[in-house]
Amino acid sequence: MEEKPFPAWSWSVEQCLKEYKVKLDKGLSSFEVEKRLQKYGWNELAKEKGKPLWQLVLEQFDDMLVKIFLVAAFISFILAYLHGSESEESGLEAYVEPFMIVFILVLNAIVGVWQETNAEKALEALKELQCESGKVLRDGYFVPNLPVRELVPGDIVELHVGDKVPADMRIAALKTSTFRVEQSSFTGEAMPVLKGTSPIFLDDCELQAKENMVFAGTTVVNGSCVCIVISTGMNTEIGNIQKQIHEASLEDSDTPLKKKLDEFGGRLTTAIGFVCLIVWIAVALAVAAIPEGLPTVITTCLAVGTRKMAEKNAIVWKLRSVETLGCTTVICSDKTGTLTTNQMSVTEFFTLGGKPTAYQIIHVEGTTYDPKDGGIVDWSCYTMDVNLLALAEIRAVCNDAGMPRHRDTQIAANYLIDRNTVKLGCCEWWIKRSKRVATLEFDRIRKSMSVIVREPNGCNRLLVKGAVENLLERCSHVQLADGSVVPMDEPCRQLLLLRLLEMSSKGSRCLGLAYKDDLGEFSDYYAESHPAHRKLIDPACYSSIESDLVFVGVVGLRDPPRDEVQKAIEDCREAGIRVIVITGDNQSTAEAKGEDFTGRSLTGKEFMSLSPSEQVKILSRPGGKVFSRAEPRHKQEIVRLLKEMGEIVAMTGDGVNDAPALKLADIGISMGITGTEVAKEASDMVLADDNFNTIVSAVAEGRSIYNNMKSFIRYSLNLSSLLWVNLVTDGPPATALGFNPADANIMRKPPCRSDDALINSWVISSYVGIATVGIFILWYTQASFLGINLVSDGHTLVELSQLRNWGQCHSWSNFTVAPLAVGGGHLINFSDPCDYFLVGKGKAMTLSLSVLVAIEMFNSLNALSEDSSLAKLPPWRNPWLLVAMAVSFGLHCLILYIPFLASVFGVVPLTLNEWFLVILFSAPVILIDEILKLVGSRRWITKKEKTA
Repeated sequence: MEEKPFPAWSWSVEQCLKEYKVKLDKGLSSFEVEKRLQKYGWNELAKEKGKPLWQLVLEQFDDMLVKIFLVAAFISFILAYLHGSESEESGLEAYVEPFMIVFILVLNAIVGVWQETNAEKALEALKELQCESGKVLRDGYFVPNLPVRELVPGDIVELHVGDKVPADMRIAALKTSTFRVEQSSFTGEAMPVLKGTSPIFLDDCELQAKENMVFAGTTVVNGSCVCIVISTGMNTEIGNIQKQIHEASLEDSDTPLKKKLDEFGGRLTTAIGFVCLIVWIAVALAVAAIPEGLPTVITTCLAVGTRKMAEKNAIVWKLRSVETLGCTTVICSDKTGTLTTNQMSVTEFFTLGGKPTAYQIIHVEGTTYDPKDGGIVDWSCYTMDVNLLALAEIRAVCNDAGMPRHRDTQIAANYLIDRNTVKLGCCEWWIKRSKRVATLEFDRIRKSMSVIVREPNGCNRLLVKGAVENLLERCSHVQLADGSVVPMDEPCRQLLLLRLLEMSSKGSRCLGLAYKDDLGEFSDYYAESHPAHRKLIDPACYSSIESDLVFVGVVGLRDPPRDEVQKAIEDCREAGIRVIVITGDNQSTAEAKGEDFTGRSLTGKEFMSLSPSEQVKILSRPGGKVFSRAEPRHKQEIVRLLKEMGEIVAMTGDGVNDAPALKLADIGISMGITGTEVAKEASDMVLADDNFNTIVSAVAEGRSIYNNMKSFIRYSLNLSSLLWVNLVTDGPPATALGFNPADANIMRKPPCRSDDALINSWVISSYVGIATVGIFILWYTQASFLGINLVSDGHTLVELSQLRNWGQCHSWSNFTVAPLAVGGGHLINFSDPCDYFLVGKGKAMTLSLSVLVAIEMFNSLNALSEDSSLAKLPPWRNPWLLVAMAVSFGLHCLILYIPFLASVFGVVPLTLNEWFLVILFSAPVILIDEILKLVGSRRWITKKEKTA
């Protein structure tokens, strides 16, 4: 049952306790817990009922082409049965084709069912985020290991470092001076979040702003507190995410290729039906017209693509995702860790010079935690001043960072010191020199932390770091480069604020550094037994201790963009792909990419407050966009709107909060290193290196595969008129086309749209018909062609009008035919002259079939690329195709020159002159396709120039 929601974050602790009729020191009674369990249910995520196996199996056959193949298999079975009855033989070889069609369809169904069941693991992965037990106050006593499924709203729970939060809860009291929670997987925030007890006076509040709330599935990283359970089970934020994942899975749409194959299947069905109406041999022709190899070749192309992508660190869960990537028009990307390195690094710092209005700016190179990566730019170790020494000491000693806490910005400045060991001194050296004796923890009010250290001279000193604006309010003096300390006047303060603004505008997170030598009662502080220790355990005293400070300088830190990201984004623009950044970070940090984002940067809340028409208008504008402070529902809505606008959307993400959008997108892409299991299970592809550039490489590979599949379909449709050509000769070249290399300009073209035509090869198809019928007519009516003797076999020539009306042969007077010589010196005599058009058509049929096969071989060369000329992409770029052509041509020669096979297929051997004729009729298909490619290329260039 759903509980009554209320904005606990905007209520005081006393109001929340009153709402749930509970006391902070007593907890709920066992009787009250039983009542609330009846009302709210268990604190666990619902188990979504999956589809039954029979329904999954049937869904795999709900496809236009699959239905066509089923009909083809049925017709093939009927033909095989009739053939066996007429010949009074078992005719098992006749059943090979229908059995192969059924086998392929069953295999595809098995793969489809496996993928469907595998996709729903994202919901199971969510359950793993829930803890099993917690410390709960009941009947006035703490139960140390109460199963969390028994929690109800109003329960009092105690949290400690390392605990997983068992439900959505309002913080009632802190037991330590600070309390931090790692919730990046829910909100996208790069750092652990400091929590407190003060109410947030906003009714409609972002998750990131609910600083007095903790959410189920997050982890405590610092401190301890007492909380009031507000929401349990499916009413928690993680429960909402599960609902969104389930809803997104129900909205799964077909991939671009699937849509086009369905459309193609419908057109193919219409074409076959039309042919069946006008051709008396409709049944056999209908079966022959269906490219039975289509599912197999498409699966092969996709499988080859997944292997190539894996080599480029893109691991694909679902085969269909490969071609979807090739049609991607929009990439919605997370920022932290995907576009950036997720390693906070110092980029610059500044201190004052010889007077309060002078300053020095020092730039730092390096983008990782490696001390050997980068260093101070253009600076000699012999020009070090007192300010730089003070900066080094404060950053080294007033620092709790370490390598295991990769998300802490303190690490960055730590490694600034290590990068410049010779210049500023090693962190370890400073830590040994200045021994820490006390720590004043960071809190949200004063926005700073500090340490009291014992200097080598025996005196205590206070070292402080924090938000620059807050620190300046408590600073009364500044230190100059020569070590002198002077009062901070207003011009000096304004200068420091101006420099802060300049650094912040570049996306840097700025830390102010200061110190204090006159510590009063803390001048001789040494341990907890000191009389002044009582003030160190009361955070309310920290601001007075950190007053009258001496300002030293500012350090700017930044999560730098990956080196290859700029080029990758430019490649996307050239390829017609828009990049939209959707992040949980602050707006200023998200915008820090060196561009003007006026009108293109909004928070998730701002975007959702717009009308639907305004939302579509913003998303339709060209160029990149940035959405900051985005919650799961914001991401999901942006993806849904883009899909409704006809875009093919790729969505990247690593957190639990990304899972619904990953599931909803045409292709969800999760991070392999930093990604949660929930995100990985909800995605279609995983980046093994968390690198945006890998996505761009995968898109290029997807486009190549998509083009290869179009090449096969175009190729097979031109030539699938006979079962022999369709099943045997088409197979090897069609499969080899899946190994085509990518076009050189594949990422300089716009992505395919979902409404683009899958194939457009009517010119080639028309020529195939003209050539095959033309050589048939030529053999019957002409004695020679371009100097090639056509009557060396002694066959009788007829008029074209006679050939067109051969069915009226018996009414012709004085019509006679000469014996016809076929292979091996065998002569065919015609007792009935009219048999010349039935029994005697073997040579003409063989010529037509051979032209068909030869055109097929040449057309497979055309299919190397949809747009590139053979001069730019020569045949040897795909050696597998040359091998496949040789195999197919060899198979054709076998049925021509082995007597037994020739009699089975009704063909006869060809002479050398006749092979020359075959080449003359089939080779022009290359010239025609080259002209079509040239025209298409010029149109594309003209269109691109107009767009530019």
